[in-house]
Amino acid sequence: MDLLPIRRAILSVTDKSGLVPFASFLVENGVELVSTGGTMKALQEAGLPVQSVSDVTGFPEILNGRVKTLHPKIHAGILANKDVPEHMQVLEEMQIRPFDLVCVNLYNFAGAVARRLSLEQAVEEIDIGGPCMIRAAAKNFHSILVLPSTEWYQPAIEELKANNMCASLLFRQRMASRAFDATARYDALITSYIRP
Repeated sequence: MDLLPIRRAILSVTDKSGLVPFASFLVENGVELVSTGGTMKALQEAGLPVQSVSDVTGFPEILNGRVKTLHPKIHAGILANKDVPEHMQVLEEMQIRPFDLVCVNLYNFAGAVARRLSLEQAVEEIDIGGPCMIRAAAKNFHSILVLPSTEWYQPAIEELKANNMCASLLFRQRMASRAFDATARYDALITSYIRP
């Protein structure tokens, strides 16, 4: 599809700069928000309506937050191709609602490196769920918009304003390429740090 209506978003960000104005824009335009941990707390403190990932999955965050978004009710909602009737039928049968926007930026592993944390401490700064969501959304850019950094909030707002709260295929593809670039650079940093 060329123009994708943005109606439901999942937000999970380490860098919260610009988060509240961006999320406010989404809410003001009828977008439902789903979120995790600290991001959800920031949205709630700003008075924005937000549903927890745990409420969506029916499963609590476990292992000190290592497992939050790694669940079929999240990833099927991200990976379903909206142009494939069989995909949408499976979502309906499984009572899974699709997402239209994934807004995720990753744990600050560069900060862990700069602080010279021990290897054991540093690995706790390696994001797992975030890259999974970013890559899933980037793969499925025909059906979802991914924003992998705060720098894309304003361009996304402009895109959505220009298209009646829809994201064009070209913009989604551009964001997908930026998403894969972000996860590649993240993995390269981790690789260089943990290589013996």
